[in-house]
Amino acid sequence: MSRLVTFGETALRVSPPDQERLETATDVSLATDGTESSAAVAASRLGAPAVWLSKLPETILGKRVAAELHESGLQTQIVWEADGRQGLQFVERASKPREDVVVQDRADSAMSLVSTDDIQMPTVQNADVFFVSGSTPALSPTARRTTDALFRACEGTCVFDLDFQPGLWSLSAAREALLDMQDAIDVLVASEADVKEVFDRSGKPRQIAHSIASEGDFEQVIITRSEQGAVAWHDNVIHEQDIIETETVDDAGTHEAFVGGVLQQLYEEESTDRAITYGTAMAALTRTIRGTLPTVSADEVERLVESLDDSARR
Repeated sequence: MSRLVTFGETALRVSPPDQERLETATDVSLATDGTESSAAVAASRLGAPAVWLSKLPETILGKRVAAELHESGLQTQIVWEADGRQGLQFVERASKPREDVVVQDRADSAMSLVSTDDIQMPTVQNADVFFVSGSTPALSPTARRTTDALFRACEGTCVFDLDFQPGLWSLSAAREALLDMQDAIDVLVASEADVKEVFDRSGKPRQIAHSIASEGDFEQVIITRSEQGAVAWHDNVIHEQDIIETETVDDAGTHEAFVGGVLQQLYEEESTDRAITYGTAMAALTRTIRGTLPTVSADEVERLVESLDDSARR
């Protein structure tokens, strides 16, 4: 069976309510927070047969992560580690001029020890689309080697999201890992901030996308631009999609929702232009919902995309 396959760690996110500080909070909430699993949820809600591969500790916390993802309808292939620990992420949301605070507690997590021996390799080898984000190889040298090996084993389209998280690794380590893996990557996805920081670039996203695609020999480069939409490069053509204005209830999971929309369209072998349109629609709807997972329906996305098509024809 052909599939969209994602591989990576999902941390358990610990957050105080509203804009309370971790330093003084007495109540917190728990939620899953993983780029690969959230993107897989988004893609599966749009109809892609998505499966998430990971390694979790066989503990209450590991089972808590799996239960939330299963509740969202996501198919999983999980290796259970008896002596492992669950990666944690402490997140303090802030209002301007304060910035959000993210504290990573993911050292020696079960996923940091993952090897190709843990993975059902035919699942990766036969994937139509295979996706990993930068937060997974950042976990450890072992996770980095495994990520590289899986990209090289996949016979389908390999997609990598920079997803640079300073609490996990340094800029130099991220650059080195990308340089090592880039010949196995077909599609590169990144936020504008990440792509400028990791590649040490300045300038307009259109120019950056073109230069990175040429230098890295990527088939496609897709850059999300926060409040300015998205830009993509494919076959020497630049595609752009404006942001879809919404009331932002919670921006957690917005980038992951965008990636999931793009992955589903890549799986369906749709155009780059279509991919960033669906990604932008998925992201816009996710901003209207509280939580880290994109609990959006395919009908909602289709209606929003159709309204964009109608507006473009006028």
